[in-house]
Amino acid sequence: MENSLTAASPTRDQLVLGIESSCDDTAAAVVRRLANGERRILSNVTQSQFDRHAAYGGVVPEIAARAHVERIDGVIAQAIEKSGHTYSDLTAIAATAGPGLIGGVMVGLTAAKGLAL
Repeated sequence: MENSLTAASPTRDQLVLGIESSCDDTAAAVVRRLANGERRILSNVTQSQFDRHAAYGGVVPEIAARAHVERIDGVIAQAIEKSGHTYSDLTAIAATAGPGLIGGVMVGLTAAKGLAL
């Protein structure tokens, strides 16, 4: 399926915020797609939850979801700031919809939907 983000020849540059929260890392990046199809990563911010899960020998879904809630706004703000752009410059927002831990996926999707309004 082809849309403005996958078209071979977009008519203008696109600035996309990507949000990832499907497991235990909270991440956001800003990518610019030029009209010629070239892509540039302008920022990439990741906050690990390794220390929160280490004592349990693996990822605990409830702990992961709560940590995403605590961190998602700050991670997104850092990604926007590091990109040198503002929220109003964005042309699209993408977020992981699955597979993944449902709590984390819901946090990322909710953040993306809130920003898109």
